[in-house]
Amino acid sequence: MSQPLIDPWLYSIALLLGLLICVQAGFVLGRRYGVKGEANTLSGAVFGLLGLLLAFSFSGAASRFEHRRELITQEANAIGTAYLRIDLLPAAAQAPLREAMRKYMQQRLDTYQAMPGSASSARAWADSAATQQQIWTQATTAAQASGSNAALSLVASALNEMFDITTTRLAATRNHPPAVIDLMLFLLALMSALLAGYGMAEGGRVPWLQVMVFAVALTVTVFVIRDLEYPRLGLVRVDAADQLLVEMLHGITPR
Repeated sequence: MSQPLIDPWLYSIALLLGLLICVQAGFVLGRRYGVKGEANTLSGAVFGLLGLLLAFSFSGAASRFEHRRELITQEANAIGTAYLRIDLLPAAAQAPLREAMRKYMQQRLDTYQAMPGSASSARAWADSAATQQQIWTQATTAAQASGSNAALSLVASALNEMFDITTTRLAATRNHPPAVIDLMLFLLALMSALLAGYGMAEGGRVPWLQVMVFAVALTVTVFVIRDLEYPRLGLVRVDAADQLLVEMLHGITPR
């Protein structure tokens, strides 16, 4: 599981302070060198580029967030199907396999509920991979012993789907825009603030209320975009989707 190169809170604080400093710096430059008519035209072009980049970044982050939630549902369905198909195997093999499946589900939950990149998350991932091999060996051996090709095919296909989704989910957690996009967004926001402050020099003063609203709104927007990209770390989370696996685990655990 991946982590951002820079903590989202530090990134946001740096952006907010940078915006305010750049507005003031632009105002000072505007007072010193005088505001020309072309400045507003150029500022509009930069603001338009910033808005376009924000829109694409937010759309991409929201799309990836929804995709990660959908993958949790797909994994829950795949595990549920594989668990039901244990009934196709000989009775003697069913109890050990069901116990292994319950252990596997708990390991999958531990993998993603632990802090991304932590030792506990890596350990849970390794344990789940070992349990995958155990389940596959037990299930295929039991299916072959039953002499039913149909049972072997159905059980193997269900297990393959259950195992494949783990790789898909891992890839989804690592699927983020290049770091240069974050850097470009940061620098473009600062450039916009600098040009905004430069244009304010024509009025003779800095309207700090409007500046604060602009800076906070832009910072919050960028923070939400980054939060959507890492839904295991910030305020926007996919924990609610994990409840599907939790409920399934409770539903199949003997009481």
